[in-house]
Amino acid sequence: MAIRKIINEQDPFLRSKSRPVEKIDERLITLLDDLKETLEKAQGAGLAAVQVGVLKRVAVVDGGEEIYELINPEIIHTEGEQTELEGCLSCPGKWGITKRPAKVTVSSLDRSGNRVEYTGEGIVARCLCHEIDHMSGILFYDHAVRLFDSDEELDRYLEEQQE
Repeated sequence: MAIRKIINEQDPFLRSKSRPVEKIDERLITLLDDLKETLEKAQGAGLAAVQVGVLKRVAVVDGGEEIYELINPEIIHTEGEQTELEGCLSCPGKWGITKRPAKVTVSSLDRSGNRVEYTGEGIVARCLCHEIDHMSGILFYDHAVRLFDSDEELDRYLEEQQE
C-alpha cells in the first residue's frame, strides 16, 4: 500500500470523465488499498481515483463503521434534501453550501466483483454523491448555492449558524 498524491482543482485532469472498470485485478485491489490509506492520512471522508490521477470509476467513502469501496457505482435511489457545508481534498481552503439528497442508495461492485448496495444518510449520503460526481468531472462547488473562499468568511458563517 502507498500514500498517493492528491491532485488539486488547478489540474484539468480532475474534470475528466472516469472510465468504467472492466476487470478487477491486482492493480485495482492495490488502487483500492492505496485510496483507503491516502484517505486516512488526509483525514477525509471520501476519495475518488481521479483525485489521485487514475481515470477509473473507483472511490472509497468513510461510511462510519466501515470504508465503502465503490467500483462502477451508480446512485439507484435518493430521498429528501439536505443543504450543508461541503469541502474537498482536491480543493483545500474552499468550502461551499451544497444541496444533496438526504439519503442515497448506491449499487456498486466490491473488490471480489460482487454486486453490493450501500445506503447512507447525512454526511455519508453527501460523500457518496460527491465521489460519484468526481467520476464525471464534477466538483462540489458546481452544486454550491454559496461559496467560501477564505477561512474568515467560513468562520463568520459558522458563527452565524450557532446563534
